[in-house]
Amino acid sequence: MYGQQVGGTGNSMPRAWRDLRSAGALARWLLMQAAAQQLGVPADRLHTEKGVVISPDGRRLTYGSLAAAAAKIAPPQNSPALKTPDRYTLIGQPADDVDAREIVTGQTPYSFDQHFGDAVVAVLTHCPWPDGQIAEKDYSAAMAVKGVLKVVELKPDPKLPPGQTVIAPAVAVIAETTWQALQGRRALKLSWKPGASGSESTAALEQQATSLLGSDSAPTTRIRDDGDVDKARRKTARRIDATYYQPWLAHAASEPMNCLVRLDKTGATLYVPTQSPQQAWTVVQRLTGLLPDQIDIRVPRIGGGYGRRLDHDYVAEAVLLAQAIDKPLRLFWPRDEDLTHDYYRSGCVHQFDAIIDNKRRILAWNQRVASASAQTGRGVSSDRLWTSEVDVNQLPAGFVPDYRSDWFSLASSLPRGPHRGMPHITNAFAVDCFIDEIAHALKEDPLDTRLRLIGDARLVPLQGGGAIDTARLTNVLKLVADRINWKNWLRSVNGLGIACWYVDGAYVAHAVEVSMQGEKLTIERVVCAVDVGRVINPKGLEGQIAGATLDALSTALNLAITVKDGKVQQSSWKDYPLASMAELPKTVEVITVPGEDDPTGASFLAMPSAAPALANAVFRVSAVRVRRLPLMKELLRLL
Repeated sequence: MYGQQVGGTGNSMPRAWRDLRSAGALARWLLMQAAAQQLGVPADRLHTEKGVVISPDGRRLTYGSLAAAAAKIAPPQNSPALKTPDRYTLIGQPADDVDAREIVTGQTPYSFDQHFGDAVVAVLTHCPWPDGQIAEKDYSAAMAVKGVLKVVELKPDPKLPPGQTVIAPAVAVIAETTWQALQGRRALKLSWKPGASGSESTAALEQQATSLLGSDSAPTTRIRDDGDVDKARRKTARRIDATYYQPWLAHAASEPMNCLVRLDKTGATLYVPTQSPQQAWTVVQRLTGLLPDQIDIRVPRIGGGYGRRLDHDYVAEAVLLAQAIDKPLRLFWPRDEDLTHDYYRSGCVHQFDAIIDNKRRILAWNQRVASASAQTGRGVSSDRLWTSEVDVNQLPAGFVPDYRSDWFSLASSLPRGPHRGMPHITNAFAVDCFIDEIAHALKEDPLDTRLRLIGDARLVPLQGGGAIDTARLTNVLKLVADRINWKNWLRSVNGLGIACWYVDGAYVAHAVEVSMQGEKLTIERVVCAVDVGRVINPKGLEGQIAGATLDALSTALNLAITVKDGKVQQSSWKDYPLASMAELPKTVEVITVPGEDDPTGASFLAMPSAAPALANAVFRVSAVRVRRLPLMKELLRLL
């Protein structure tokens, strides 16, 4: 295996950057040695260009014709030198996706499009409560449906962590076709009874969070404590407070969970839409006992993942059902199962207070967050459960002399897991909105507030190593401000909002312009500036940034998972509505900053700052409307 086979962390580019160039340099060196032997010319007199080795007299040998000979040459003791940036011919040049046309025209095969000729189909219904059980059952009507072969009950294995076993007790109907399986599922006479989670609700969890943050209770974890926040609070300076509530979220991937499996004593072949083939292989190996080389995991293009497909409960279900029927099998989750049985992003409550001196400087910053950790039950030590919820170095840590960050753990039975942009997306929303509230309280331009907070150009050390380059952070902030015409912030009839963030060596900022017609919100413009160091493929980076921006805006506009009596209330696009094209901006203007530092990841880089920029713009346009209303009423009276 090469490295860690997982996608979703945003680190594939920085992790592979040096390794892949080293492999390319070695391959090129071997090819040139093979060419030197065939051409009778010293290797140092040869050069390469577009897959061809060229001699001084113009003779040319393709890489393909040299490959067999090159494979027999012993590698050098010392690795060949890598190209210097002035010799790059591909790095930094825009390149299209090779399969973009196939994707857009519907020709790309997904897992649903794969086939084993004799595969049966399984459709299941899960218990509404992860700790519930069957109360009453009658499968006779389901078995009477033409084509239905078997009804199978599944239960989670309590000894296994989330994502490696069945997500909740379930009943599966196995039939010859998808339609027959769906009809059999509809005919099931089945009732469930809840476990302890039957009384849980998102409203109660929010109240639990509010009570924890409003009490003198010690936090579950004190994440960071710079300076002396308590001493700063005792000073006769100005204090500003704010509380932010964020909902639970589902992944809502366009392709629901599914898996195609062919299994016998000699081996297993699976088509799995997964972000982690290694983890899928682990689940299959545990359930079957097959040897490593007997398990073939095939990964087609995935119809959306963003963390959901880092877990493999659906793979465990497919293998168990294939074993029960002893035939190749396709597992298919209907949309209602996908939304009501997810590994959700926890809802959270953020509570802030900041101390401001008479020179408008932020002297102290105190942040308290309450949420249910996505790491619970996943083998993470109790003192590290906060890592999925808060970043120890998130802004403005290191920029404020007295800074404190506390995390309070919420008790919840709802399944939780990785979600796109965690933990940055929730925290950036609260932090960047709070900075705007500080600016509003000080009656000043929010851009000025941010620039004063960031301060002069310098390197701000990070806990664990590295540093934030304030010049790069300021630069992306000013770039979006200039592009959105921020100088008209105070006079514009529309609302302008701005936000910035730092993620693992990368810098990002958003500026958003919105308008209001009555109660109708229109996102007029969105600008995003990113600094990821050296840009490998400008077009690919632009696509990543635009896509993540639209994802963040859709999430901010519409989405929330609610729970009542332990049951998730959303089960379709109707009650979990992703944003339509009409609700989103026509374009996302992306500004990429050229750089020479090693590249960073960008898969979710634009997620954190897009939503707070939108919220700040909405606040601004609302404030403009409220301020102008008395004037309009007076004009109407005079008329």
